[in-house]
Amino acid sequence: MTGFGSADGKVLGGRLRVEIRTVNHRYYNPQFRLPFELAGIEGQLRERLRQLLDRGHVALSARWVEAPPSDGAVAVDIGRARQVVAAATELKKQLKLKGEVDLAFVARQPDVLTVQSDGAATAAWSDVEPIVEQAAREVLAMRAREGRALASELAARLDALATGAGTVAERAPARLEAELTRLKKVVAELAAGVPLDEQRLAVEIALMADRVDITEELVRLRTHLAACRETLAGEGAVGKQLGFLAQELLREVNTIGSKANDAAITQTVIAMKGELEKFREQLENLE
Repeated sequence: MTGFGSADGKVLGGRLRVEIRTVNHRYYNPQFRLPFELAGIEGQLRERLRQLLDRGHVALSARWVEAPPSDGAVAVDIGRARQVVAAATELKKQLKLKGEVDLAFVARQPDVLTVQSDGAATAAWSDVEPIVEQAAREVLAMRAREGRALASELAARLDALATGAGTVAERAPARLEAELTRLKKVVAELAAGVPLDEQRLAVEIALMADRVDITEELVRLRTHLAACRETLAGEGAVGKQLGFLAQELLREVNTIGSKANDAAITQTVIAMKGELEKFREQLENLE
């Protein structure tokens, strides 16, 4: 699910801003952009986010809104400065350009002026953690709002599947009676007046009727629908569990369709498959 959160606070005498963005991903996939002062706490940061976010692509960036004070000295590379002046003078001469090579131009060139850090500025996790926690809370709140909207959408799909199952169940007895009548007619035509063992015929027809009976599939389908609703109402990450249940729902719907041999049931099964496809697509956005 998508989410965004940000927070800032005092760290090392400066002000640090942390931003967290999340989008749906099958697994937990963190990426960090940190200033060098935070390099030493990346492991703790990674582990804390794993505890808060079960899955998703998580991008965390931290930057200094106000840089911490530095005791580093400014160094001048005279050799580099001479090279810059010589190269610029030669360029002016060869291309017959106007203008002067002045101090401002030389000082702007890379490596002429550098700040030498003493390497002592390393942020402590205890200082950064409250900022990360606040940003993460905003992310979780946004994801929770999206989750509630998705849960409502998924519940509507489950209601549509339950309605379809009810339609199939209402049609099933008449369809089974029609199938039995058809089988008896086919057997009578094949016998062509030859005397038949009525008891054996009844047994064979009963066996054939059992192979096309969809009562068990409807029972399992309703059980899976109830499990889906129970999972949706639960706490924590539910996406993986619902993904498994969606596979089981599809299995039962497909079996009902293969046994149907009835136009009305077939049409209902097609509609149920459409609802299931939408259900599974929405699961991609759910944690």
